[in-house]
Amino acid sequence: MIQDCAEITSRDNARIKYACAVRDSEKQRAADGLFFAEGPKLCLELAKSCTPRAAYATRAALDKTPELAALSPVPVAPHVAEKLAGTKSSQGVFVLFATPRPPEDLLDTARRILMLEGVQDPGNVGTLLRSAAAFGFDAVVLGPGCAAPFSPKTLRSSMGAAGRLPVVRRDDLPATITALRARGVTCLAAALYRSRPLDEAGRDFPGGVCVVIGSEGQGLRDETVKACDAAVRIPMTDRVESLNAAVAGSVLLWHFRGV
Repeated sequence: MIQDCAEITSRDNARIKYACAVRDSEKQRAADGLFFAEGPKLCLELAKSCTPRAAYATRAALDKTPELAALSPVPVAPHVAEKLAGTKSSQGVFVLFATPRPPEDLLDTARRILMLEGVQDPGNVGTLLRSAAAFGFDAVVLGPGCAAPFSPKTLRSSMGAAGRLPVVRRDDLPATITALRARGVTCLAAALYRSRPLDEAGRDFPGGVCVVIGSEGQGLRDETVKACDAAVRIPMTDRVESLNAAVAGSVLLWHFRGV
């Protein structure tokens, strides 16, 4: 239902200013355990797995998508929606969600894990989260230098996958890899050098598999690669030197689906 309250018409309204702060500041999101999402499709998808804390929508958006009434949005004037919008063309729907908290023992039980190091581009991180969810992975580990999973740009690229797939941060990826290997998870680094072709890597990993991917420009650090069981590469023609991190990672995730 639409909240029974007056439409917000001031761009300086305290609730609007706060929503913008959550949208723009990773520090604010971390401190308050909230994230900002925009657009009817994304917000309705996220509402299936995340708890909405506050919602705002224009009356035109509500007329166009009646299902949004389930989020109990506060009506906002079009010029207020323009302030809330993180994109050039506002869709008139904005929601603050509670950030999901993954289980503390997540990495003690997950069998299919995606691990990223230094993937700074939100579009790449979002695409990889979406691919991980699509191909049945259980968890994602973000190492140093990775884009925030609940930033607006990452959320748009992932289509809300971070809300459905547990995501954890780890500062020491070699140590995390060592711990995973100790419980039988096979850890495979995506690397061009001293690596075997993907089709020779096999798919028989009874303890599970962790796919470790670095940025397109820098790749993985040597110590991260050395911590893994092996390094693998995607066979390619000599027409290109490398693949975009999101493309390469998605190919690897597809290859190891169902392991």
